[in-house]
Amino acid sequence: MYLFFEEDGTFKVGTVLSQTGSAYQVELLTGRRTKVKGGHVFFEFSSPAASEVMGAAERMAEEMDPQFLWEVAPEEEFQFTDLAAEYFGESADVVQRIATLLALHGHPVYFHRKGRGNYRKAPEQILKVALQALEKKRLAEEQKKAWVRQMVDEKTVPKEIASQAINLLVSPDKNGMLWKALSDAASESRMTPLRLLLSLGAIRSAYRWHVDSFYAQYFPKGKGFAADLNGPDENDWEELPIANVNAFSIDDSSTTEIDDATSVEHVDDKLLRIGIHIAAPSLGIDRDSDIDKVARSRLSTVYAPGIKTTMLPENWIKEFSLDEGRAVPCLSLYALVDKQTLEVSATETHLERIKVRANIRYDLIEDQFTEEKLSAGTVEHPFAEEITWLWKFAKKCLAEREAVRGKPEILGRLEWSFDLEGEDENAVIHLKSRRRGSPLDLAVGELMIFANMVWGGWLEEVNVAGIYRSQSMGRVKMSTTPGPHDGMGVPQYAWCTSPLRRYVDLVNQRQLISAVLDQTPSYRPSDTDLFTIVSNFTLTYGAYNEFQRKMERYWSLRWIEQEGLKTIEAVVVKGELIRIEGLPFTQRMPGMPELPRGQKILLEILGVDYVDVLLDAKLKEVLDETDEAALEEEPLEETSAQDATPEQDES
Repeated sequence: MYLFFEEDGTFKVGTVLSQTGSAYQVELLTGRRTKVKGGHVFFEFSSPAASEVMGAAERMAEEMDPQFLWEVAPEEEFQFTDLAAEYFGESADVVQRIATLLALHGHPVYFHRKGRGNYRKAPEQILKVALQALEKKRLAEEQKKAWVRQMVDEKTVPKEIASQAINLLVSPDKNGMLWKALSDAASESRMTPLRLLLSLGAIRSAYRWHVDSFYAQYFPKGKGFAADLNGPDENDWEELPIANVNAFSIDDSSTTEIDDATSVEHVDDKLLRIGIHIAAPSLGIDRDSDIDKVARSRLSTVYAPGIKTTMLPENWIKEFSLDEGRAVPCLSLYALVDKQTLEVSATETHLERIKVRANIRYDLIEDQFTEEKLSAGTVEHPFAEEITWLWKFAKKCLAEREAVRGKPEILGRLEWSFDLEGEDENAVIHLKSRRRGSPLDLAVGELMIFANMVWGGWLEEVNVAGIYRSQSMGRVKMSTTPGPHDGMGVPQYAWCTSPLRRYVDLVNQRQLISAVLDQTPSYRPSDTDLFTIVSNFTLTYGAYNEFQRKMERYWSLRWIEQEGLKTIEAVVVKGELIRIEGLPFTQRMPGMPELPRGQKILLEILGVDYVDVLLDAKLKEVLDETDEAALEEEPLEETSAQDATPEQDES
């Protein structure tokens, strides 16, 4: 005796081994034995053999027209055996009855299940809509297959996919036909979707992928600013007093957002008054204003070789940038400094306007300001005396930080960047270097660190909320709570000196100005907006930094190719992590023998991968040289995107 029944939503047949009441012990075709409750049984039969029934019924069900079944089915609820009798006749056999059930169950669009073996045909209007949806799905599936064949066989990309190539990869709709077609074609081609689109020309180049995918993700509405965005209202600060200082800025020639300047005055024979003057765009940018929403959405200026996307529109930058000859609103920090000991006896903060006398470009004069010339007093420059005092003060600040850090800063190392001549990936690449810790670099960097330290402490002292950076156990974090920054050797640290290009600095400046004017701060310590800003800034700023590093790696590879190099020197940073000499490029070299940190090596270049921005190379020779500076370097590849900012850039 055989049994036709349902188990776990599947129709099965088996041989009855025993029966106890309404329950059966059944052996399935697989040999497995199972217990079947009577409520799960459709019927018993003695022939044909169980092994023949399901195959024959499945083939028969495939030939049954669901539309015809629907037409002959009764309007009310019915049993499958009743429809089998109607379709095949009263003497419908086992195979025909099972085939009828399989046909009903296999076409849920036509028939709605109402219980075990019971069905009701779909209402005509509902069936019509469902069939239209099925037809639409069928056509979409055919279109998907056509797209796949076009990409795989014809080696061309469908226009529908080409027009959305970047967005398909950046924010794919995994349920959409375009993505499914791309994914299937990539799988057949044994490629990633990105490399397939590159090979088909849908994405023009690896360079365009890196740049366009970044902007698609972080600037989905485009890099430009809304045309109806109002400019600043100068009346908000024209009554501020103009400070009687000889202020000057020191920046690279490419800098357009000049947000800091300095000044040095002789108070008397014993005291200097060093001024740190920071552009004050927050005077014109009220919280939750239209321009504030723009800055808050961007959170920072984006930098990469040949690329700059500003946080603020050009007219706002121009209004507040400390360009020479203009009276510009500033938040100024003044420090009274002893000329002999260089100790700070007092600090004051003022909201005022300053007229910058000169925008000095350090890359044009750096050779004049050597330690030897500054020490000997032989520098010939209009601001030689002022810069000499700033350099001396910076060295004092550095020594104090190093005492807290417990180790010296890494000075003298060269940092490399690129000047690009031309457009996009076809640009001619020129390498340029900047020596960290040079007198001009040290002076500016230490002054900004000093200001951020003092202002961070003042915010805490006057109980005004701020956003701080701290470091403990090697981990940098941003929060609304002040804490020591062990890596820099300062008791607290709040970014305040770059409000034209970082939103955190703009927020902190608002808070500082409220303290200066004794007004209610824009943000209270418990303001949820502050926590949101910290969270969003941390993620976004990290992503911007990662984009910059990726593009530096890209241009490093392009320079290697441009120069036609077959070998290149590198330094072991730690373990398998190496740094290419003369380029802003680090990567891991799996399989490299264990070498001491700082060991110089020679690599044989095998190729470059612009998509994954990797150098394909192998160890050619271990050189008889050691890079002493590398012994003190932090392996940036080992840190998160947020923590990877060199300490000298914390300003």
